Amino acid sequence: MPSDRPHNDRPPTTTDAGIPVASDEHSLTVGPDGPLLLQDHYLLEQMANFNRERIPERQPHAKGGGAFGFFEVTQDVSAYTRAAVFQPGTRTDTLVRFSTVAGERGSPDTWRDPRGFAVKFYTTEGNFDLVGNNTPVFFIRDPLKFQHFIRSQKRRADNNLRDHDMQWDFWTLSPESAHQVTWLMGDRGIPRSWRHMNGYGSHTYMWINAAGERFWVKYHFKTDQGVEFLTQAEGDQMASADGDYHQRDLYEHIAAGQHPSWTLHVQIMPFEDARTYRFNPFDLTKVWPHADYPLHEVGRMTLDRNVTDYHTEIEQAAFEPNNLVPGTGLSPDKMLLARGFSYADAHRARLGVNYRQIPVNAPHVDVHSYSKDGAMRVRNATDPVYAPNSKGGPQARPDQTDDGGLWYADGEMVRSAYTLHPEDDDWGQAGTLVREVLDDDARTRLVDNIVGHLLDGVSEPVLVRAFEYWHNVDKGLGDRIEAGVRAKQ
Repeated sequence: MPSDRPHNDRPPTTTDAGIPVASDEHSLTVGPDGPLLLQDHYLLEQMANFNRERIPERQPHAKGGGAFGFFEVTQDVSAYTRAAVFQPGTRTDTLVRFSTVAGERGSPDTWRDPRGFAVKFYTTEGNFDLVGNNTPVFFIRDPLKFQHFIRSQKRRADNNLRDHDMQWDFWTLSPESAHQVTWLMGDRGIPRSWRHMNGYGSHTYMWINAAGERFWVKYHFKTDQGVEFLTQAEGDQMASADGDYHQRDLYEHIAAGQHPSWTLHVQIMPFEDARTYRFNPFDLTKVWPHADYPLHEVGRMTLDRNVTDYHTEIEQAAFEPNNLVPGTGLSPDKMLLARGFSYADAHRARLGVNYRQIPVNAPHVDVHSYSKDGAMRVRNATDPVYAPNSKGGPQARPDQTDDGGLWYADGEMVRSAYTLHPEDDDWGQAGTLVREVLDDDARTRLVDNIVGHLLDGVSEPVLVRAFEYWHNVDKGLGDRIEAGVRAKQ
């Protein structure tokens, strides 16, 4: 609608160089009906910019939204980490992005899919990123399979359609996927909203305290709104009624002053426990039972400010697990170590080498780096531009960093998943989830969801493997799934 402000009270339209323009409606022509003139630079700017508005979408996690907020520490965990962001009473600005994994930017919010849960903490020691999902585990444990996994969940090369046969073909040939697929096919496969789902760091990370002692940790963001979900029928209905339902829900609740929050807990494992724990604690397909390592509250994260420009603040937001502050570190988790490279590399390819200078990605502290030049660089480089130097340039301070967390490792170079942990297998935790965590109603919905998914174009050879897959998880569950599929064929 036209503005009610008086014409002379409105700011003038300008070019991107700040120069006032003559018209918002009419191009410069030779006479009212004549040809366009090349010197109409504003018209050329508008057309050229429009042709370049779209940047490449993310490979996975393309569809998503988010908001700004803050994190406040509510409990003292300084015995385990010296990270400033986790010290008692600290308040830190945050950005959170929620997303689906497989769909493109225009895909519905309510497809059955894991949800990304990425948090950027703008700490006093630089940016600290946690890039996780709404499930505590993942489909694979080795990054060599990641690209293939994502392609199996996206679109076929021939008809450009998503294909359940392709998905189940990959899953049934990758038994380590069983735990995550059980989560995916259960109630949490379609959250009611982003506000009603948990977030997990999923990987095992390291904490280092002021004395240099090391601990292994897992991050759990528990929603304070309660976990709620949509049934498959509700998700399908909402996909046709409002494909942007989750994004709309978050924006409207924050705009109305109903600010969602999550309480951050961590599981803490003494450093030496990892050597002899009953299964590999760095395996992304497994959880640590809370009976072994209970949750410790850390603080509360609240989202209280909507974005003002989706493109600059969400589409260009770049999260990466290698953004680690002193007192935090990585672990021997193969997937996590690979993500330390792949996320930053994806941002360089999608946004340019200087993506950290985009305001939403810029830290809230001074930067003293030796990075120089490159496309879209806006932060000045100052001499000296090399190290070491005797000209007063910045100098590394080992006492201010933990070098990302260090651990001892040795052994022959191998390509293997061999492990010395006595209870490592691909089916046990998925079976425990089915038998001990889900109730009867949740198990029934799980069976119905799997049966419906398998009936949608899955070929007979893959079906047979799928029945064996679920029998390995739990025989009773597998029997119900096989009977349900055969009865409807």
